[in-house]
Amino acid sequence: MLELTNVFINYSNIQVLHGINVTVNEGEIVTIIGSNGAGKSTTLKGIAGLIPKMKPSSIKFMGEEISGLLAEKVVEKGISLSPEGRRIFPDLTVMENLEMGAYLRLKEKAAFGQDLDWVFSLFPILFERKKQLGKTLSGGEQQMLAIARALMARPKLLMLDEPSTGLAPLIVKNIFEIIKQVNTEGTTVLLVEQNAKIALGVADRGYVLKNGDIVMEDTGKNLLTNPDVRKAYLSEGAAKKS
Repeated sequence: MLELTNVFINYSNIQVLHGINVTVNEGEIVTIIGSNGAGKSTTLKGIAGLIPKMKPSSIKFMGEEISGLLAEKVVEKGISLSPEGRRIFPDLTVMENLEMGAYLRLKEKAAFGQDLDWVFSLFPILFERKKQLGKTLSGGEQQMLAIARALMARPKLLMLDEPSTGLAPLIVKNIFEIIKQVNTEGTTVLLVEQNAKIALGVADRGYVLKNGDIVMEDTGKNLLTNPDVRKAYLSEGAAKKS
């Protein structure tokens, strides 16, 4: 479904990604783990069309080159991003945030209604809060809203950037159960996550990104038990650092 080949990205003349290669097959949950500053969020932003890529970068989605597309065109192709830090619209209601997620599809009234029912079934608390302003929600509710807003675009590929950040363990568990459910219902997922243990626990495959380079690739299960991964990202020291 998604193929990154020799993707280079610079920020202010500083090279962040050094020609990475990543593939995501239809129906998978794929995760990218790594320490802060490794380039994980940059990878997702590059796919989403939010930052420019350097030659000879290639990003193909469903066999079509998308590396030069603007962000709204990437959404039209079927890729949606739930960004790091949630980035909901704080002064809009929950319902208005969801409508913004579906802005390309608002004329499809029947489909919009079906999708609204779907995200409310995934996140019942959002139905209860639908008239509240985004800024009045708890951190967990805001994260749910960010994911629901991304789903309202009805993406073929859902990208999630650090969905567990700042949340209590019980809320994190709930959100990852929903991510698995969304995947089971047919949405492919590309996940960037600081919590390597929970990310690898749900992932079919994973990549380890270090200083802008992919240094390891394997199944989620194998990475979870890999001694080097456990030492760097799953140890007590790594947990405290993150």
